[in-house]
Amino acid sequence: MINIVSMLVTELFTPGNTLVWEKLVGLEWPWEAIALISSYILEIGATLNSAEYDKNEGNVWIHKTAKIAPSAFLGENIIIGEGTEVRHCAYIRKDALIGKKAVIGNSTELKNVILFDGVQVPHYNYVGDSILGYKSHLGAGVITSNVKSDSSLISVTCGDKRIETGLKKFGAILGDFVEVGCNTVLNPGTVVGAKSNIYPLSMVRGFVPANSIYKKQSEITEKR
Repeated sequence: MINIVSMLVTELFTPGNTLVWEKLVGLEWPWEAIALISSYILEIGATLNSAEYDKNEGNVWIHKTAKIAPSAFLGENIIIGEGTEVRHCAYIRKDALIGKKAVIGNSTELKNVILFDGVQVPHYNYVGDSILGYKSHLGAGVITSNVKSDSSLISVTCGDKRIETGLKKFGAILGDFVEVGCNTVLNPGTVVGAKSNIYPLSMVRGFVPANSIYKKQSEITEKR
């Protein structure tokens, strides 16, 4: 039986691996952070060491070791961590807290996200109103769908439980080391437990337990 406790911050992520960790562990549910990302960035940005980070117009803090392609677009309220690579034509719209040694790839779009250290979104990805855990990876063409077609508020389904989030925009939360196959759609309110794998071309909704292999909604198997 799936336990909703499996969706807590301390179950999805190992401690640390993001500048915002201390704030996340104070939340009842991880998706509560989605409405707070902008304020988190402004608060944390004000504490960053100017010897390590350059501050640009629009409250954009970039670690001096990060590599930013000249063709990349950086909007406002952004932190880019140590050793991170932002590649050709990446589009970081606003409110993005990106950790260390991450990869933001060609034509990838980010909006209102927390990316833990080591996250890779390297090819044609859209990540909006989402949180991606340590060293999680999206295959080419993976998107987080962050608004329901009828624009109603988003809930998270876990087994026979349904939790109302109160959010109109909420894409996905991925635990540490999650691998998502190419051209998958993570529907609004998707939560994937740590170390799980999602097959390519999947349509994912609700909660996927940790250490699982997701083939389709009716076929989720435990890793052995």
